[in-house]
Amino acid sequence: MDPVTENRAPEPLTEYAQRLTHKVRAFDRRHPLLWDLHFTGFWVTAALIDYAGGGWRNNAHHLGVPGWLLLTLSLGLSAPLLWRRTHPGTVLAAMAPFAVVNAWTGAALQAALLQLVLVYHLALRRPLRNLWWATALVIAPVLVSALRHGEGTWDQQIGSHLMSITVAALIGATVRTRRDYTEALEDRARRLETERDQQAQLAAAAERARIAREMHDIIGHNLSVITGLADGGRYAAAKSPERAAQALDAIATTSRQALTELRRLLDVLREEERQQADLTPQPGLTDLDRLLDGVRSAGLPVSTTTHGDPILPPGRQLTVYRVIQEALTNTLKHGGPHATAEIEISYEKRSAVTVAITDTGNGNGSRMDRTSRGGRGLPGMRERTALYGGTLEAGPRTHPERGWRVRLSLPEESPQ
Repeated sequence: MDPVTENRAPEPLTEYAQRLTHKVRAFDRRHPLLWDLHFTGFWVTAALIDYAGGGWRNNAHHLGVPGWLLLTLSLGLSAPLLWRRTHPGTVLAAMAPFAVVNAWTGAALQAALLQLVLVYHLALRRPLRNLWWATALVIAPVLVSALRHGEGTWDQQIGSHLMSITVAALIGATVRTRRDYTEALEDRARRLETERDQQAQLAAAAERARIAREMHDIIGHNLSVITGLADGGRYAAAKSPERAAQALDAIATTSRQALTELRRLLDVLREEERQQADLTPQPGLTDLDRLLDGVRSAGLPVSTTTHGDPILPPGRQLTVYRVIQEALTNTLKHGGPHATAEIEISYEKRSAVTVAITDTGNGNGSRMDRTSRGGRGLPGMRERTALYGGTLEAGPRTHPERGWRVRLSLPEESPQ
């Protein structure tokens, strides 16, 4: 049996949750007020149902609380959530008097637990030192209830509320850490791309400057000589035709020398490029792990599955390497922040190989647009594949799967 090595990819449920989370966050970024209204409306409705349906009586210490006060407390503990993201500290402070009255009267409305939502947003958006006074505001009604009604032990009441506050703060801190980490990865990718473009521009500028200096030395000098000879020949033409002929001969000789040196310069440039290409080792299958490590460090999870023994000539190894490299590069560019990639390589007899690269990105449209506008990525992969009589298929994955799929197939090497 052929050895099989595999890195486990995310489970389908995880992928679905990631896509759903991405959609919800995108909707929230586009319509923050609409999302806040829905969120607040849900909890206001729940608080009013608790008040109107009498559910609050199950936990109340005192059942004689006036209806108007219950309604006021229900709205005061839920409606301010509309501003929870922009002003979490102010909203928590505004809800605190309602929570204290709720504890003092013995109504014990469950809407008081919505203060934990503010603790979460404080941990998510504000310095963690704000949690000290936020904890004091949330614990104050508990102390009032214990002093006023004296039900249960102090450690039970305060301990349970402290545990709830800790859980809400830990969730907020975890989400904040994950968000900061994702933003750092995106910023790093942008900076790396900018640095790469700058390095390319600097290299091109340095090459242009070097060529300009060589051209100036060759053409500038010889043109100056030719100009001087032409001026001298013009003056000599009227008095000494022989000297004018000599000037013309010198102009011809200098022009030939300039052309010879110019050709030598161009030959040197081409020779340097050729020598550099010859001296630089071409990547192969042994470099694939390094490529995948670099892609993973850029934030793209990649899993690999290998079947068979990787015995390929250097040329075919280079084709497989370049196709995988280009496919993963496209995923990094167009797949989105939650994309994942999977590579499956099957080695067959006599140098035949099949490679499938799939991802879960959301960039199908942008990739198709780039291809239709004449991008060089996919055409370059097809050109490499055609050298060995292979086939390359690239396109969106079939519904309901999302993402992009590239499949390379190189046939058996013909016997000599």
